Amino acid sequence: MLPNLLTLSLGGLIAGILAGFLGIGGGTILVPLMVALGYTPLQAVATSSLAIVITSISGSIQNWRMGYFDSQRVIYLGLPALFTAQIGVYLASQFASYQLLIAFGLLLLTNIYLVDLKKRLVNLTSKENQRVNPAIARFCTGGAAGILAGLFGVGGGVIMVPMQMLLLGEPIKIAIQTSLGVIILTAISACLGHALSNNVLFMEGIVLGIGGLLGVQFSTRILPKLPDKTVSVIFRLMSGILSIYMFWQAWQILHS
Repeated sequence: MLPNLLTLSLGGLIAGILAGFLGIGGGTILVPLMVALGYTPLQAVATSSLAIVITSISGSIQNWRMGYFDSQRVIYLGLPALFTAQIGVYLASQFASYQLLIAFGLLLLTNIYLVDLKKRLVNLTSKENQRVNPAIARFCTGGAAGILAGLFGVGGGVIMVPMQMLLLGEPIKIAIQTSLGVIILTAISACLGHALSNNVLFMEGIVLGIGGLLGVQFSTRILPKLPDKTVSVIFRLMSGILSIYMFWQAWQILHS
């Protein structure tokens, strides 16, 4: 038990650092880690959502102290996410373990493209580039994030950041900072839904969350000063490796 908790705390730390850098909740790291430690995919997804609540609150408080937290942007995206997260929670409970692992592996592969898409969208920052009605764009962005949060135990930032840039013309750093705030709402909604189904492991989730809390404090402090190129490369590489691992785990379950 103790070695598992130490490993989880380290995983939470790494996930927290990525959360602050890329505006994600860290579930893309936490869920594969828990699966590797022997937890079921549904437990991993559910427990990740609890850890993400702690990480995202910590990171957003830090952003607020530094003057980078826009509550209006967060609320506009977060309200639809509160409701669609429950759709994701329901879908997660309907999937077999191997199906959830395959779907998560596909999400990780999608992350590689989305991180690359963010780089291409860096210049798409003015309102002149906004071609979609803002209300519709915010609903779609927040709604998609909520479904991902409930289904995969991620914050939804992997989809929120590029969608904010593409549909709303937001600068990448504002998109990241807003995403981290919205993740508070998506993670709380997803966590409550999973907790009602007794899928959340509270001890493990708190340990992951404390590690993430420390990591996100570091990355949110230096994000405004640091280009995200190096972090993006590392994140894409990690996503590719983890996706292969998730597909392998699904294969093992399917043929056991």
